[in-house]
Amino acid sequence: MDGTKQLVTEAILENLEIPECSPPWKSTTVVKVADLGCAAGSTTFSQVQNIVDAVELKCRNAGGLLMNSQIPEFQVFFNDQTSNDFNTLFASLPPKRRYHAAGVPGSFHSRLFPNSSLHIVYSFAALHWLSAMPKEMEDRSSPSWDKGKIYHLNAADEFIEAYSSQHQQDMARFLDARSQEVVEGGLMILFFPGRPDGSLPSQFISNVLLYLLGSCLLDMANEGKVSQEKVDSFNLPMYIMSSEELKEAINRNGCFSLLKFESLFDSAESRPRSTAQESALQVRSVMEGLIKEHFGDEILEELFDSYPKKVEQENSLIQSMRTTLFFAVLRRKTSN
Repeated sequence: MDGTKQLVTEAILENLEIPECSPPWKSTTVVKVADLGCAAGSTTFSQVQNIVDAVELKCRNAGGLLMNSQIPEFQVFFNDQTSNDFNTLFASLPPKRRYHAAGVPGSFHSRLFPNSSLHIVYSFAALHWLSAMPKEMEDRSSPSWDKGKIYHLNAADEFIEAYSSQHQQDMARFLDARSQEVVEGGLMILFFPGRPDGSLPSQFISNVLLYLLGSCLLDMANEGKVSQEKVDSFNLPMYIMSSEELKEAINRNGCFSLLKFESLFDSAESRPRSTAQESALQVRSVMEGLIKEHFGDEILEELFDSYPKKVEQENSLIQSMRTTLFFAVLRRKTSN
C-alpha cells in the first residue's frame, strides 16, 4: 500500500484543479470524496485518510502556513452494493478521523450523487466487477454458454466476447454517471486489476485461482454433493480489462482527460510467497457471498476445505506468476 499511497498523493498535488484548494477559504468550504466499492475492511480508511492528507497538503502549499481552522472540511462517502456489511464498516471508523462519513449503498454503474457534487472519486480493486452477467450466459443454445466454467479462463471466444461486451456497457455507464457527478477539474483516481494488451487470462494468478475454485465445484457435482445444473449456471460477474479497453472507454465518453496511466506489475520476485491456505482464504473472503447466494451455505465448509488442497497442487506454478494492477488518473474536463 505504500506505493499506492505515494501515487495518490502525487496525483492530487499535481492534478487537482478545484477552487476549494485555493485561498481565500470560506467557513462553508467542503471537499467531497467518494470511495466507490469500499467493501467492509479497514483498508478503505487508510486510503481515504491518505486522500485527506494530500488535499490538506495541497491547500497548505497554495495558501502558505495555515491554521487548521482555515483548511476546508471533508465529507467522505463510502459506497458499495446494498449487500455490503456497512454495519461492520462504520463500527470500525477511526475515532479521530478528520472527515465526516456517510454510507451510499448502490451500484456505481449508475448515478449515486447530485450533479457536480464530488471533487475526488477513488476506487481500489472494484472496476472488474460487472453490473450483471451477460444475457448470453443464461441461454444454453448460445455459443457463449460454456458448460461447467465459472470464469472465462481458456474459454471459447464467444464466451469472452460476451463478457467484454457487458464490460463495455458497464464502463460507459460508470463514466457517464461520474461525468455528471464530478466537478470540473475534479479527479478520479482508480486502481483496478488489469490485463496488459496481448496477454492471456491464463497468465495471471487471480484467474488461475478462480479456475481452480470452479474445478472444486465440478468435483462436488461429480460426487453428487451439488447439482450439475447449479454449477453450470454459476458464472462470476468479473472482467479484467486491457489498457486499450480503458482508453477507448474514456475516449467514447469524452468528458475526462486521462492524465496518468501505469501498469503496476507484481512479479514473483517482488512479493512474499503465499501458502496455499493463505491464497485460499483470500479467494474465500471475496467469493463466499456470491457462492452462498447461488448454492446456499451448506456447501461452503466442504468447498473451502477441498480448495486449499487443489491450490497446493498448483502452488509452485501460481507463485511463479504475476499480477497486474492498473493505476489511472482522470480529470473532469471544463466546459469551455
